[in-house]
Amino acid sequence: MTEPLFERLALIGIGLIGSSIALNARAHGLARHIAIATRRPETLKRAEELGLGDSYHLEAAEAVRDADLVILCIPVGSCGAVTKEIAAALKPGAIVSDVGSVKGAVVAQMQPHLPETVHFVPAHPIAGTEQSGPDAGFLELFRNRWCILTPSETTDVQAVERLRRFWEASGSNVEVMTTEHHDLVLAIVSHVPHLIAYNIVGTAADLETVTQSEVVKFSASGFRDFTRIAASDPTMWRDIFLTNRDAVLEMLARFSEDLASLQRAIRWGDGDALFDLFTRTRAIRRGIVEAGQDTARADFGRSAAGEGKTEAAPAIATVAPDR
Repeated sequence: MTEPLFERLALIGIGLIGSSIALNARAHGLARHIAIATRRPETLKRAEELGLGDSYHLEAAEAVRDADLVILCIPVGSCGAVTKEIAAALKPGAIVSDVGSVKGAVVAQMQPHLPETVHFVPAHPIAGTEQSGPDAGFLELFRNRWCILTPSETTDVQAVERLRRFWEASGSNVEVMTTEHHDLVLAIVSHVPHLIAYNIVGTAADLETVTQSEVVKFSASGFRDFTRIAASDPTMWRDIFLTNRDAVLEMLARFSEDLASLQRAIRWGDGDALFDLFTRTRAIRRGIVEAGQDTARADFGRSAAGEGKTEAAPAIATVAPDR
């Protein structure tokens, strides 16, 4: 039997991402002991009922004792306070990581509290659904999805490699980049699309000439997909927009300029401009499918019984909302 990559894995937060990590660690023998921490007794009880870990803790500091890998699976706005809480209990040589959709702000929150004896390797698995809680996790969540690591230039190379192996064993493709580059890329591929989805769904709900029942009754596929994204955890996404503010605002400015050009094309009946744009964007969609990041099926691979449980749903950059 192959030796596990880590003796003790501590997961702080056991929502969608945390529970999916736990399932993968168990299924692939990545950790000998899985310690789970959450502040909500009912969430902790449910995680125990599901058999997600080996020990269960209401105090994060207790979970991380003797752990050689600690992963914070919590909203990005909570990372600083939780890191301060667990700092004194961290084992020398331990790898500390996270799953946040924002990296610059998370590093700024966590780094000052971490002792020099541990290895800090921030991470972001770009996978998720709009579901949350320990019941939402599933083994295939990370399969053929990207996980981005953003270590500093001085981070121990062996620590980065061990975490890379952990995520690859969970099914992820792993990329290493700087925190700044990560936040700019995620602003356009995840954060701004979520903001647009929230805004469109809010606009439809506010229209005085359309009742709520009509919005639901006559929803076309485009609006339905916007509502799926807009159903994501509000605490999590509030924190993401506030902590990745600069990159989101830059991408929003570019989007607004392109939207103004689209308005002009429609106003002046410029069919050629519209056709060229739609042709270009259709090719991008085809490239995403060919890269294996989605399926060409009409329902995006989502079954009516359970989204993504049999085939991974389209990746939504996310972090676990439950602690």
